[in-house]
Amino acid sequence: MTDAATTAPDASVAARLDALPFTRRHLKVLTGSGLGWALDAMDVGLVSFVLTALIAQWSLTGEQASWIASAGFVGMAVGASLGGLLADRFGRRSVFALTLLVYGLATGASALAGGVAALIALRVVVGLGLGAELPVASTYVSELAPARMRGRLIVILEAFWAIGWTAAALIGFFVIPASADGWRWAFALGAIPALYALIVRWGLPESPRWLAQRGRDAEASEVVAGFESSPALGESRRHRTAPAAPALPAAPAPAATSARQRLARLWSAELRVRTAALWTVWFCVNFAYYGAFIWIPTILFAQGYDLVKSFGFTLIITLAQLPGYAVAAWLIEVWGRRATLSVFLAGSAIAAVLFGTASGEGAIIATGMALSFFNLGAWGALYAVTPETYPTSLRGTGAGWAAGVGRIASIVAPLSVPPLLAAGGAPLLFVIFAAFFVLAAAAAWGLAEHRGAALDDR
Repeated sequence: MTDAATTAPDASVAARLDALPFTRRHLKVLTGSGLGWALDAMDVGLVSFVLTALIAQWSLTGEQASWIASAGFVGMAVGASLGGLLADRFGRRSVFALTLLVYGLATGASALAGGVAALIALRVVVGLGLGAELPVASTYVSELAPARMRGRLIVILEAFWAIGWTAAALIGFFVIPASADGWRWAFALGAIPALYALIVRWGLPESPRWLAQRGRDAEASEVVAGFESSPALGESRRHRTAPAAPALPAAPAPAATSARQRLARLWSAELRVRTAALWTVWFCVNFAYYGAFIWIPTILFAQGYDLVKSFGFTLIITLAQLPGYAVAAWLIEVWGRRATLSVFLAGSAIAAVLFGTASGEGAIIATGMALSFFNLGAWGALYAVTPETYPTSLRGTGAGWAAGVGRIASIVAPLSVPPLLAAGGAPLLFVIFAAFFVLAAAAAWGLAEHRGAALDDR
């Protein structure tokens, strides 16, 4: 295999994909991947509500609660790194389905946990699947999306996170307080991804860019032909065009066939600045987001609001995620990736300071909704820009390792919350979160801008 072949998928496959309108088959891929994304969010969100219930039921210390919150992120750090490597080796669809199966079964088993140690161990296994699923899913959808709408579709994919987190908030509000075993029933509902994995494995196509990059040109062409024959939807009916001549890389990159070679390529002269910027953004956003949102119900409970009211506030705050995604989905193809990401991160910083100093129910809800709006809009932009950072041969690896670095922060953040609260309360805690958002906003300008560009363009 030549260096160029290793670097980019077959030119005709890439050009044909970018020339497509938005078709019924694109919608199937988007919703199929998005449902997996929503189930992932539901599982992560459930922990914040289960944790609040277990603190009361099991008389957990702050340290024990922190370890339960962080255990899943330990698995996610490993899962994200391995998932990307596996997706570049074995394909996007197969690894996506496997991740759903792993975390679905482990979440269901968490309902049977009899103590802190067992629950922590199961949360690590859950994290292995969760961590691998998100970067693989975003890579998969980005490789099937036409260039002119790729960023918008990835933000819409990320918007399914809000649906899943809202589902978790509804379960937290209605199921968990209903009985002493409510948290067990919540985890039992989290086993749904195990069943959905079968639908993903057999109902969605493999990425044709990955197939072409692996030399499986006939299979890649067959998948693209399926999209070409699919009916166009909405305004896309007026935009079906002939394939444009693809823009090839400025220079072929060295072949990277082993895991070690792919990791080394992330830090080559061509890619090291954007890799450093991407890892910085992922680390900072994970620290601030998971430090805040995993603990919000518990912080409200500690401030004197009962279980139902603290869960109700969190549910309302969570609903603001959807308009955040909607605005980011529009702006990302207007302003571009870097500007949209940076603005939403700056908004997150301001909202974090206001939330940390808010008093009274109205102020808590309003500033919490602002934090939710800006933070989740930033997540949408981050997931859009991440797969675009690397060529096809490195895309899964690059996205997975960026997510893996971010998961290190998501391990540290929940553990940091109790001592920070003890040292300075919510104001100090959220000022620190704001500082991380500011650093991420600055690092965003080190990323490459790929608005409207072919996926493998440098």
